[in-house]
This record gives sequence, structure tokens and C-alpha cells, in this order.
Amino acid sequence: MTVRPLAKGANLAIDAAAVRVELTWRSGPGTPEVDASALLLDADGRVRDDADYVARHLPRHASGAVTHGGHGEHGGQGGGVERLEVDLAAVEPDVQRIVLAAAAEGGPFGRVPGLSLLVSEASGAAGLLRFDIEAGPETALVCGEFYRRDGRWKFRAVGQGYADGLAGLAATYGLTADRPPAPAPAPAPVPAPAPAVTDRRTDDGVEQLPVDMRKRLSLRKQQVAVSLQKHGAQHLTARVILVLDASGSMSALYARGVVADVVERMAAVAAQLDDDGEMQAWTFASNPARLPDLRLAELPSWLQLHVRVGELTLFGRRRPRPPQPDGRVDMKAVGIQNEEQKVIAEVREYVRTHPASAPTLVLFFSDGGVYRNAEIERELRAAVEEPVFWQFVGLGRAGYGVLERFGDLPGRRVDNVGFFSVDDISTVPDPELYDRLLSEFPLWVTAARSAGILRQSVRPSRWAPGPAAGGGARRSGGR
Repeated sequence: MTVRPLAKGANLAIDAAAVRVELTWRSGPGTPEVDASALLLDADGRVRDDADYVARHLPRHASGAVTHGGHGEHGGQGGGVERLEVDLAAVEPDVQRIVLAAAAEGGPFGRVPGLSLLVSEASGAAGLLRFDIEAGPETALVCGEFYRRDGRWKFRAVGQGYADGLAGLAATYGLTADRPPAPAPAPAPVPAPAPAVTDRRTDDGVEQLPVDMRKRLSLRKQQVAVSLQKHGAQHLTARVILVLDASGSMSALYARGVVADVVERMAAVAAQLDDDGEMQAWTFASNPARLPDLRLAELPSWLQLHVRVGELTLFGRRRPRPPQPDGRVDMKAVGIQNEEQKVIAEVREYVRTHPASAPTLVLFFSDGGVYRNAEIERELRAAVEEPVFWQFVGLGRAGYGVLERFGDLPGRRVDNVGFFSVDDISTVPDPELYDRLLSEFPLWVTAARSAGILRQSVRPSRWAPGPAAGGGARRSGGR
């Protein structure tokens, strides 16, 4: 069987019942020491306790499903290898993911040449996949992960990391110590974990949410905070606007609950970035429609009422439906085609008529089928001088037209558009999703300030005390 090379973010079904994982690298002057580890995570993306951490000094999980195979030489030229054995058939039912991580001691992973992850059948009969990892200042990495999907195991190449080392890993996945203690001797100290997320709002009604939703929101806010800190943006605040594609091709994603889950995950972004935790929201297909503002306390009912796909009119014209008292929009009026430029124009108009002291981050989700390329480009070019960053997320592999290449288009003072796509967003872990969502926004903020598009002032970090009068910059309108 040919070993399949995977790019970052790609995934592959794993049919073997047990696999061997080898993290390899080349050695050289000043190469840091590399330690591989595994974390067994539940459905909330957390370890159940510190016993779900497997490493060189804690080499066997209690279930026997994951074993650290030790450190060795690789390639006969001084290279190193760390091995893990994973018996996928023996993994406990409540373990949904197995994260394959690594830590570098003595320097960042950018100084570890030839870093690569190889997954083979445990018998050694066949190599399954190879993921060549590129890294920079990170001192802890999530190299990849096994995850359950529709009753089978899959592998995803992740390649995301933490500049603050195991502290960031611990904060993301729920380890109670920055590094679980070895029997002897005590491990060397590591940097302090990311500051605990505190929320100056006491009246957002989150305590009214169902317990499981409240727990997810709390964890996701922490993960958003960690991502912001990794990008040096822990003091950044923003107005967050959500845009949801409701065209006909999105029907399956709505029916499977994928879009509702996306909204819940984005609510955590607003809860951490926005001073009142609310999001303005639009849906669109042939036409745009503004949805009621999403407030955290109303999240369950908002999902039920407003996460809806477009509707096809089968029998000719009909009278428009009257406005609904609960704010539901007429999805037949929204239609089923893709007209992204219309909703972009409407959001731009809203931002102009409802100025805010903080920048605006637009989170725009679509499954592609983009064909109004010239009109979309005109709108986004015109928006360059506005205090808005447009983060587009593609749901699947459909064509995204100008959105995919907008970052390379010349003639703009700042790059005001980010884009990435994923095969199946429901399988992308929250830490990875938030890292990708928030990686370009801070860069744009810096560039937009230098260009005079944004004012220099930002609200103090929610990790620092705010002004005596409640702290923070409030919006001047739109409520």
C-alpha cells in the first residue's frame, strides 16, 4: 500500500484496528529535544482527567488503547523518533478524539528540521499516511488527531501549535497541570498558563442556558481567548457580525445540524470579543435578510427560529408573508441562489450607519457556488477603506471564485479579506477552527491602524480591570 501524503487540514479514513505513529525529525546543532504525547478527549474536546495524558514518563493509558513506545534514533544520521501505539479497537466509547501532540525543549519547533508524522498499521505491514509538518515559534504542537466519524476512525493532519508550550496545550484540553507530573524527578517548570478567561458582563443571561450548552460556551470562550493570545491579540475587541448562506445547496448542512453548530461555535467568538456578547446576523441566497440580533441568553430559541435554509417557490407567484412576531424572515423571499454581493453591500451599509468604536469582524459562511465574481470584487475593494475585516469560511469543496484569490489581488492599501475552506467543519476541533478564524484579523487590525482606517484606541483586555463606569467601548447605535 502506498503511503499517502497529507496536507495540513486534510483527513483520511483509517481502516486498521491498530496503528503505529512515528514522529521523526533530523538532528543538527541546537536542535531542541522533542517529546511526543497523546491526549484522549471526550465529546467536549477535553481530557476526562490527567490520566488521559500519555507521554514518555506516563507511557500507558489505563485502557491499554494508547502506549508510548519510547524514543529512538531515526535514519541512521542522528535523527530522532518518538513512537506511539494506538489500538483504535480498544478505545473506550466515550473517547471521541485522540490528539497526537509534541513538545520541544530547548527551542521552538522552527529549529526542528524535517519534522514528519508517519502512521502505519501496527503490524508494520503497510504505511498509511505521512504528514510533513511546518512550524515556527511554537514549543508545543498538535501534529494530528484520530477522531470518530459515522462509526469509524479518521485521521486529520493539524499542524497547529502554541508559543507558550505545554501551558497552552493544558489550557485547551483541560489538563489540570501545565505538565502532568512524572513519578520522579519533577519536570522542569514551563511558562504559566494563559490567564483565566474572565467576563465583566454579569447580566448576559448565560446562566439560563441548558447546562451542556453553557459548558460548551464556557470552554469555547477559553479556547477563543487562547487563540487570541497566540496571535498577540488578547487585548483586541471587535463587533462580530455573522452571515449564513441559505441557498438551496446548503439544505443538507442545515438538515444535519451543521449550520446550527457553526452558529453556536461563533457565539463564543462574540462572547469573547464583543463587549456585550451579541452578534448581528444576516442570511442570504438570492436576496439578503437581516436576522434578529443573537443574544447569548436566547441562543437555543434563536437556533430553532432563525437557522433555516432557503425555500423554493414551486407554484408561481404568491403574496409576501407578513412579518412574524418572533422575527422569522420569509425564506421564500430570500430564495435559493447565490448572490453574495447583495449581502456584502447590506452589511457595509449597516456598518456605515451604525459606527462602532471597535473594528468589525464579519464571519461569512458559504458552501460556494460563487459566480458573481466581478460584483463581489467591487464590493470588497470598496470596503478596503472601511473598519471591517471579512473572514470567509468555505463549507466543502465547491468553487469559491474570487474569494479564494482575493488575498493575492493587487491595488489595495490593506488586505481586508481572509478565506479558508474545510471539507467538513463539524470534524474540525474548536481550537483549530478558532486559530484559523482569528489568524488574519489581528494582522489586518495592525495594518488598518497604520493606514489610518482604524482609530488607535481599543477597549482594555477583559483580563484587565476596565474603567470605573463599567469599562469598554459601547456601540453608538444598532440596538
